[in-house]
Amino acid sequence: MRPNLFKIIIFGFLLILVMGSCSSRGFNKLQRSEDPMVKYEAALKYFEEKKYARTAILLEDILPLLTGRPEGEKAQFIYAYSHFHQKLYIESAYYFNEFYNVYGRSPQAEEALFMHGYSLYLQSPNRNLDQTSTLEAVTALQNFINQHPQSEYRDKATQILDELQFKLANKAFENAKLFYDIGRYKSALVVLETFADDFPDSQHNEEAAYLRIQAAYELARNSLQSKQPERYRQVVDVYLSFVDRYPESRFVNDAEKLYISSQSEIEKLSSRSTANNNL
Repeated sequence: MRPNLFKIIIFGFLLILVMGSCSSRGFNKLQRSEDPMVKYEAALKYFEEKKYARTAILLEDILPLLTGRPEGEKAQFIYAYSHFHQKLYIESAYYFNEFYNVYGRSPQAEEALFMHGYSLYLQSPNRNLDQTSTLEAVTALQNFINQHPQSEYRDKATQILDELQFKLANKAFENAKLFYDIGRYKSALVVLETFADDFPDSQHNEEAAYLRIQAAYELARNSLQSKQPERYRQVVDVYLSFVDRYPESRFVNDAEKLYISSQSEIEKLSSRSTANNNL
């Protein structure tokens, strides 16, 4: 490396260190200031410069002091956004909701309520994890749509809501299917029926309806003989409901085999019972 170029690089590095040190000293001085308006104006400037961590630190010190003052509303709103831009979505959801509760008549109240739900949406995990925050986001966004049906944010809220419902439906179907996979057929019957009630528009409903036939059949097949007639009749009932709703289903041939087998078992059990009664 040429000596002059090396000197330029070293000088640039030292200049950055000096500037950073001066910036830190200036920020530390602001933190020690006892004038809330000085901190407020500095926080606004940091926010414009996208220095969101510093914005949040300064506003946190003075928010209680700005309560009831004209600056308090803007400070609270920016405070929520400073957390949002740092991807601290749990915190931003809380502060946007707090803003809405305190400043419900503000021109920014509608946006704050939307951002509350949007923050929860961004916090929502993939479908393999616990979906508590997803459910909270669904509730928040539905509440937003109900309260502000004409909002400019309605279309985006509806789009996100559809996405979250899709995620919840996939998770619920996987959970319901798991009961069948591990051999808990009685529980599978209940959970699969609940799934269809909770997500009537899900793409999984056809498969869920077929799985109910399979679960009913396996439950009957593995039951005590005394319970088998009733449970095989349940297979027949579930099958008839299935073909009535999905006559062209890709599962219809397999479902029919279970139906025929169940009818055959019912006849065998009936004949056996009659023979025993005649003894």
